[in-house]
Amino acid sequence: MPAADLVFTAARVHTLDPARPRAEAVAVKDGTIVAVGDRADTADWTGPGTETVDLGPATLTPGLVDAHSHPVWGLEMSDGTDLTAVTDLDGLRAALHTATPTDGWLLGWGLDHNAFGDRPLDRSLIEDIHPGVPVFLRLYDGHSALVNGAALDHAGITGPRTFGQRASVVCDPDGRPTGHLIEHAAMDLVQPHLPTPSDAERITRLRTLLGEMAATGLTGAHVMDLGDGTVPELLTAFEAEGELPLRLRLAPWCMPGSTPAELEGLIALQSRAGRLWRVGGVKFFMDGTVEGGTAWLEHPDCHGQGTDAFWPDPEAYGAAVRTLDAAGVGTATHAIGEAAVRHVLDTVATLGPGARGRHRIEHIETVPDDQLPRFAELGVAASMQPPHTACTRADQSDAWSRRLGPERAGRAWRIRELREAGAYVALGSDWPIAHHDARQVLALAQEPRGAASRGGGLSALMALEGVTSHAAAAAGEADVAGRIASGHRADLTAFATDPLTTPAGELPGTPIALTVVGGSVRHRAV
Repeated sequence: MPAADLVFTAARVHTLDPARPRAEAVAVKDGTIVAVGDRADTADWTGPGTETVDLGPATLTPGLVDAHSHPVWGLEMSDGTDLTAVTDLDGLRAALHTATPTDGWLLGWGLDHNAFGDRPLDRSLIEDIHPGVPVFLRLYDGHSALVNGAALDHAGITGPRTFGQRASVVCDPDGRPTGHLIEHAAMDLVQPHLPTPSDAERITRLRTLLGEMAATGLTGAHVMDLGDGTVPELLTAFEAEGELPLRLRLAPWCMPGSTPAELEGLIALQSRAGRLWRVGGVKFFMDGTVEGGTAWLEHPDCHGQGTDAFWPDPEAYGAAVRTLDAAGVGTATHAIGEAAVRHVLDTVATLGPGARGRHRIEHIETVPDDQLPRFAELGVAASMQPPHTACTRADQSDAWSRRLGPERAGRAWRIRELREAGAYVALGSDWPIAHHDARQVLALAQEPRGAASRGGGLSALMALEGVTSHAAAAAGEADVAGRIASGHRADLTAFATDPLTTPAGELPGTPIALTVVGGSVRHRAV
């Protein structure tokens, strides 16, 4: 074998390769793993130009991947005042009073539905704060917002609107907009009026964010959007200045009403790529969120909502998926409620055995027993976000649980049961809906919170697989990623301790010694 460019040694290497689960050394050449073995083997791998990195007591694993994230669009979603710590209306009002408008707008993000208690979201709750200044506050689910009267005036919203997808401008009985905008199409009425950063500012912010993500051990992310459509150009400009800190795989959206020409455009987009980014797959929405009343459920929630799909004609969704599948394009479908999950699985069942491993479902917040085995039977990956469980409460007093009722809330985030049913379970954060720290994802996968705490979490090994080998399988990349094995990408993460024996509660504080992407060090602990 030619001499390696890099050789890493560590106290232990968890390869996640069934042929050799443990090792002590890894050799890399031209960005690819070329040998895995013991320390004694390294003499045969090195030459005059080889760099050897001894990680001492650290543990080396395959590079961690966030299987559901929004690192580019999320910069827009996290503009303004961080409201994630707000727990009640008084706290919200206090945060807004001290917030400073940007370019004439007061923006906020990450606002918990539970902060409003039993009150309906209404602009009257914030109308007296910064009079005359338009206010746009994103709810933490990313699917709804609360705006004030000035913002409605800017957007010319004076009453209800009709959309081609399940979205709404909420109005009172007199037809007056309350300021509550539900789903993307409704929020998009205001979006063009918000302050817009320059491309240079976006690249600077993205560089900082991706560097922070790499410091948590992440080597890649499945990006579940294409933003405003300019993301490929933005990433091309980024790579003209230097390397991306992470490997990014992007899935553009397919929305209700997409024409055959638009589907062909989505297929054509699959060829777009850079050095460390590529378009891969297409993102659909089969429903919205439980808290917003737009999750597709098999019987109504406590407010009589949730019985409609995001696609007004669910069969049109199936036709779009079949078109993409015939072209070899994988899909990722947002499906939170049990009716949405069932419909996606039913759709994949019509595709035949050739579709195995090509399609995935995102979120899966509540699902009945009879659907659990279908994921493995149909080869559909379950993409789940353990940090979402922290927005619920074990006593089911939170908005999510109250909406669903005890039976469905009792089926919250059945992550362990899906694994035991044989499904690939890929794990992510859904940043900026939750923090991007991969160590928190690992911890909460093992010890889910709130309504999901009674269902049990994953073992430490299962959790690690969720951000490595199972994430690779969900992206159709199991032959080149997710394991430390010869011929695989040299994407590696080094933990200061052993993530398989460190208590889950201590994982978020575990230092990351090294993050390597394609054989290049992206983060090194000082």
